[in-house]
Amino acid sequence: MKTNTYAGIPEEHAKLEQAKIVLIPVPYDGTSTWQKGADKGPEAFLSASENMELYDIETDTEVYKQGVYLADAVTENSSPEAMVAAVHQATKKYIKRNKFVTIFGGEHSISIGTIRAFNEMYPNLTVLQLDAHADLRQSYEGSTCNHACAVYEASQTTNLIQVGIRSMDAIEKTVMDEDKTYFAHEMALDDTWMDAAIDQMTENVFITIDLDAFDPSILPSTGTPEPGGLLWYETLEFLKQVFEEKNVVGFDIVELCPNPSEKSSDFLAAKLYYKMLSYKFQNEDAEDDYDNAFDSNYENKNINTKYNDEDEY
Repeated sequence: MKTNTYAGIPEEHAKLEQAKIVLIPVPYDGTSTWQKGADKGPEAFLSASENMELYDIETDTEVYKQGVYLADAVTENSSPEAMVAAVHQATKKYIKRNKFVTIFGGEHSISIGTIRAFNEMYPNLTVLQLDAHADLRQSYEGSTCNHACAVYEASQTTNLIQVGIRSMDAIEKTVMDEDKTYFAHEMALDDTWMDAAIDQMTENVFITIDLDAFDPSILPSTGTPEPGGLLWYETLEFLKQVFEEKNVVGFDIVELCPNPSEKSSDFLAAKLYYKMLSYKFQNEDAEDDYDNAFDSNYENKNINTKYNDEDEY
């Protein structure tokens, strides 16, 4: 039976006041240009999560006991710009409540709003993008909030590191920092790329994962699959190292385009999300580091956006 909590966890671990983690679904698919269906991604992800074991073998933890609050979905879809503004507002609201904020899309344009919120709240932010596509167009099809523009703003305002890239337009080379871009064909021959990428990160890291970063042999259900992608264990090895060495302040996962006859992609997305939480909260020191880093960053950074009526909770 379907529940109203993330992964069907008990209500005692799903209340906002006690939860350390917030999950915001964003079922948006307004600008995708090939296969439609990313708006169904959050529902498929949540359904798969309910069928997942909540004990993580690798970390020997049950991270759901840290508390996961399933927030109301952001359903604004009147325009790409309005959606980005709504995602930005919802994300920032929960960061201000000292929560570890996570977002599940939806297409990649939602990340414009999530990254903007985290960049306003954390100094010297690194955005780590795992993706098949560069997503560096300044505008596309008449909008700066298109999925093809997902990290253009981040490239201008944060320390953007791109991993797994294997599809792009020539115009994006004029924006891309190739020293901080890890192309899939080069990664396949380079055993040092993980350490090199982490060395380029600042202390505070936000992770955005487009699921087409994975090879379609293990995750075919995405809007724009590309051959030659990441595999499961190399991705986990990299992410675990990032969580161990840096202060990951939040993350989003996007572009699950569910296929009713192919459930393994939904389950991979569910498992990936839970793995990332497990890495973040696998010991008390990690939790204390997060709380202390937030308190320090929140007090010290000059935040341009002030509280207003829309920020009330």
